[in-house]
Amino acid sequence: MENQQLSLEQLSHQSTEELKDKLLQLTQSRDAEPLSQKVQFSKTELAPIFEELSRRNPFPSAQEQASLVPGVWLPVWSTIPFQDTLPGRVHDQCYQIFHDDGYYANIARYALGNQLPVLKNLSSLFTYDLMLIQQYKIQAGEWVIQNVGIKQAFRLGTSPLTITRANRWFTQVVESKQGISSQTPSLPKFPFLSKLNQKISRQLKGASQATPQFEHLYIDHNFRLVKTKREAKQRPSYTIAIRKQ
Repeated sequence: MENQQLSLEQLSHQSTEELKDKLLQLTQSRDAEPLSQKVQFSKTELAPIFEELSRRNPFPSAQEQASLVPGVWLPVWSTIPFQDTLPGRVHDQCYQIFHDDGYYANIARYALGNQLPVLKNLSSLFTYDLMLIQQYKIQAGEWVIQNVGIKQAFRLGTSPLTITRANRWFTQVVESKQGISSQTPSLPKFPFLSKLNQKISRQLKGASQATPQFEHLYIDHNFRLVKTKREAKQRPSYTIAIRKQ
């Protein structure tokens, strides 16, 4: 692959829209790559663009960003490990949904049967959806995120997880308050996946107990570049998201 990295001086002469388009172009169809490969790619190819966009952030303070966040966002590329805890993520059926009541959901659809031989014969019969529920607020001028619930759903058939369906599920869970707690969220079980339960539960437990650090390097009405850390000592993760609703 041709090295497409540009210097900061070269980037400074491009418009903000050009830089956003450049990021989307560089990451197109690359979200399914192994995490280690994506992390290295962000360091070698994307970091200068991240830095330049951060310098141009039109809404640098969390207070300014608050009115822009609510809605449905599609994460088109990310180095957050949680998203690929399970195999078979359907990348165009994953959403970040912010409600204006302070609740936020990361929702992902998985086609487990495509990845796990034990489920291969069942892949046309069901799909699996995983939702991490969080609360968000601004405190002392910074975003504060708290994990408050993890929900799962095995669904019959292969109807796509649309924005409407994902939003309805999220809303129903929040309104019922079932399984939402300020304490450590209870972990879901995974039928048919007994050999993976221990590994998956360990990874989900780590994600659920964390207090993520959350920063918008760049945000406007339709585009977000987010830097997150699950823990202070952890390497930062980056997410590029576009508004869908």
